[in-house]
Formats: sequence, structure tokens, C-alpha cells
Amino acid sequence: MMCEQTGEEIDWEKCPPDYQDFPEVVHDALNIYNSLGNRIYPDVGYTGKDFSNFNFLLELHKVEDFNKEFLMEILLFLDSREIEASQKAMKQAYDKIKK
Repeated sequence: MMCEQTGEEIDWEKCPPDYQDFPEVVHDALNIYNSLGNRIYPDVGYTGKDFSNFNFLLELHKVEDFNKEFLMEILLFLDSREIEASQKAMKQAYDKIKK
């Protein structure tokens, strides 16, 4: 749309991938990640996802055995980024209170 408005040619090398460009296992991983509960503690903040219903969600999304390892890598990657962002926000809030 932006290229149409500016009259420029579309450079497909610069275009970010769309949701439909990813394989089915990535879609399943995102859906499962968003379905998992969060573990949050008042003094610590976000400590990660609660994987207690993980097997149920795998069955619900009918994830194949050969995709489970890759799906778990995606989930852990997303969770580590979320934990890191939470720790950074908690540190900023603590530093603000400390001043």
C-alpha cells in the first residue's frame, strides 16, 4: 500500500514476512504460547509461562511428533524475550523509585 501511495516499485527483499509466510508449526507455536498462562509475582514480575497444560494444548492443536522439538524452541525463545523485557521494566521501575 505504501509503495502504491508513493509510486515506488515494490522491493520484495525489504518486505518483512507476513503471518501466512510462516509454516504451520509457527502458527501453532504462537497460538499455544498465547494460550499458556503467565507466572507473575509481585516482587519479581513475570517469571515465564505456566506449561502445566502444555500437553493438552499440543493435542488440541494436533501437533505432529516431529514438530514438537521445533515448537518448543519457538516457545522458549518467545518466553525468554518476554522475561527479559519484564526484568528490564522492573529494573527501570525500581531505579525510578530509588531516585
